Formats: sequence, structure tokens, C-alpha cells
Amino acid sequence: MNKIKVMTVFGTRPEAIKMAPLALELSRRPEFEALCCVTAQHREMLDSVLNIFGLRPHYDLNIMEPRQTLSTITSKCLNGMDCVLEEAKPDLVLVHGDTSTTFAGALAAFYHKIPVGHVEAGLRTYDKWSPFPEEMNRKMVGTIADLHFCPTVTNRDNLARENITKGVFLTGNTVIDALQTTVIKDFSFTEKTLNCLDYVNRKVVLVTCHRRENYGQPMTNIMTALRRLADSFPDTDLVYPVHLSPVVQEAAHKYLNGHPRIHLIAPLAVDEMHNLMARCHLVMTDSGGLQEEAPALGKPVLVLRRETERPEAVQAGTVRLAGVEEEIIFQMAAQLLSDQVEYDKMAHAVNPYGDGKACRRITDAIAWHFHASETPPEEFSGR
Repeated sequence: MNKIKVMTVFGTRPEAIKMAPLALELSRRPEFEALCCVTAQHREMLDSVLNIFGLRPHYDLNIMEPRQTLSTITSKCLNGMDCVLEEAKPDLVLVHGDTSTTFAGALAAFYHKIPVGHVEAGLRTYDKWSPFPEEMNRKMVGTIADLHFCPTVTNRDNLARENITKGVFLTGNTVIDALQTTVIKDFSFTEKTLNCLDYVNRKVVLVTCHRRENYGQPMTNIMTALRRLADSFPDTDLVYPVHLSPVVQEAAHKYLNGHPRIHLIAPLAVDEMHNLMARCHLVMTDSGGLQEEAPALGKPVLVLRRETERPEAVQAGTVRLAGVEEEIIFQMAAQLLSDQVEYDKMAHAVNPYGDGKACRRITDAIAWHFHASETPPEEFSGR
């Protein structure tokens, strides 16, 4: 029987973290011919993930340019994928999540009448402006896709409400698979500041903040709340790997620079980020992926957004929605830094996102779909 030619397509660091273990799983399976195409929507941050996982793309569109817009990202991805798909002629294109690369990759495959598999399918906020442009990207990809790999029951239910019920598989999230590779007990950071922090006797808070919908007043509110926390809790250090976006860089340095217990550092490689997360006390973030990763490591998460497309984490108690108002952010963080009972409630809650077997379930589902296996894939139980 001919091998099933499967092409993974991704372009940003978060996509790479979640797709790399899947690309490697495909390459290990004898029934697949695994191809990898990167758009390099995020060049530097993408490359660091590829290096850590030892993944070498077969195609690299290298589209990144200074101050790129959503339109330029999408158009360059679409044009570049045209040539790649014409040459490679895969049986299936796998895209991840909700980036501009994801949408353009799915659309390009559709134009070539190639089936699309959507990894991390079914996330919704039902607000097309938040997160922007991710909410509409993932909805449009959901309409195009033939196979839908849902991390949770809630994601599957979201698709069912949109009359998407065929080709839907419950798998867990591949990011939990990635953590099994990256977190190491005796890890040494290349960022010297991180090696000097006292993770045992002090409380280290990991911060990320970069989303477009937080630009402007919301980001000002977040930064002001962070500085208040550092001022109010002398036993606490804040570590903020600052995103490369000029808007984020300007805001972070304007409001947080110069404080002895706030450490503004360069963006971290995925293994450094995961190992910092494993050692920190608390995570404050507007990221999507960290809402899944941190609970797997027993770390409470405060989400610096007005809503989250990951309500399972809120329901499970691993995540709390802090919003973007200064006083609420400060009070919620202060409670977790001062109230051990409240902290333990979150730290010991069960992570709803996976057991480290998502990649195996996805590859099993693809093999079954293409009749290379007679056994249907097992479903993730959600517990």
C-alpha cells in the first residue's frame, strides 16, 4: 500500500511547539510519508523551536518582513503555498489553531482540492474581534477542514453547534506531548538571570502579554498592575520575556523598566519557557497556549484577557479570568500570592487538556480515515 503523504504547515512559535511533536510522530510511523512546510511568520522564534525538536522543514516560505500586516502575511502564505502544494501533492494538509498561516494554509489546500486536517479544532469565544484575528481564522478553517482534532469535549460540542459532526476526533492537546520532551529536572538556562533566581524561597511570577486586542489602554492597565504587585510583595520576582512586537516592547519598558524585582528579558526558547514555567509560582498571561501548559505543571494561571476560548480550564479551576482592568488584576494576583488555600485550589486542580498521547491519537485517526488501519482511534477521556 502506498504511504499516506501528510504535510504539516505552521509558521509561528506557538504553532511549532504544538505541531513539532506531531510532525515527529508522523515521521516515525511506517504508513506515512511526513512532509513539513513552514511559512516563518515568526522567523527567529520559530527557528528556536525547530532546533529544540530537531525538526528540519522540507519547505520554508520565509515570509517574515518588518512590521508585516495581516494582509501581507496571508497573501504571501497563500502565494507561497500554491507552489509548494503543486510540487508536493500531499494527501492531507495539517494546520494548527488559528493564525494567519493556519487560515492561508487551509485555504491554499482547499484551492488545490487537498483535504485539510485541523489540529486544535473547535476553540471559540463567539466574539469575532477577540481574540483578533484568531477567532475568525479558526472558524473559517473549521468550515474548510475535513478532519477536526479537538482537544476537549467542549471543543467538539462547539463544532456540533455549527453542524460539524463528521471527521471529528477527541484527542487532547499536543502541547502536553511537547512538555514531556522539554521539561528537564536539572535544566540550565542560557538567560543568566533565570539561573540566579531563588525558586524555592521566593515567589517567581511568569508574565507574558502581547495580544493585539490588548494594545493601548488594556496593556497600560496590565503593566500598571504588574508594577503594583512588585511594589507590594517584596518576596516576589516578576519575569517577563518581552515579545518582539515594537508596541509591546515600548509598553513594557515604559512602565516596568528599572524595578529591581521585575526582570524584562528577551523571548525565551520553548525549552527555557517550559522549564521556567515548571519552576515558577504563578503564571499571568494573555497567551492561549500557556493556559494549557501551566496547569499540566501544577501552576495557577491568571488570564489577562476579557474572555478565553479555553473555558474548560476555568471550569476545572486551573485558570481564572482576570480581565484587563488594573484593580481586578492586582487583587486576583495578590490573593494567589498571599492566600495558600486559594493557591492550592488552583495548583492541585486536574488539567483538562491531555495526557501526552494526543499525537498518537491524531496519527491513528488519520490512518483510520485513509483506511490504513481497521481500528478506530481511541478518544481522550478528558480526565
